[in-house]
Amino acid sequence: MADSKNGLYLIAYDIADPRRLSRVHKALKRQGLPIQYSVFTVVVNRRALLRLLETINLLIQPKEDDVRCYRLPEHTDVEILGRQFFPEGVMLFTKGAMHILQQSRHNSFAKPRP
Repeated sequence: MADSKNGLYLIAYDIADPRRLSRVHKALKRQGLPIQYSVFTVVVNRRALLRLLETINLLIQPKEDDVRCYRLPEHTDVEILGRQFFPEGVMLFTKGAMHILQQSRHNSFAKPRP
C-alpha cells in the first residue's frame, strides 16, 4: 500500500491493566471508530497507522498485553449475528464522507431530461 493512500484497518486489543486499557482506548478513539468492546476500525494512510501503532506500543506492556492490527480489503462481506452496534442507517466506509455525499447529491439532484 502506498504511504499516502488510506486503508481500512481492524485493531483489536486485550489489555491486562485498567489504566493502560483506558489509555489505549483513548488513543484509538482519537483516530478510529469503536465497533465492539476492545475492537476499532481505523481509516488512515500507512504513515498515520505506523504513528498510531507506535503510540499504542508505548502505552502497553508487551509481556502482559495483546494488540493486533489487520488490514481489511476495500470490499468486504460482513455477517452480523446478534445485536448490531451501529444504529440503523449508520455505515462504515473507506472512501470518506464526501464521496458518499457526492454520490447521494448526484443521485438526488439528477433529473431526467425531457
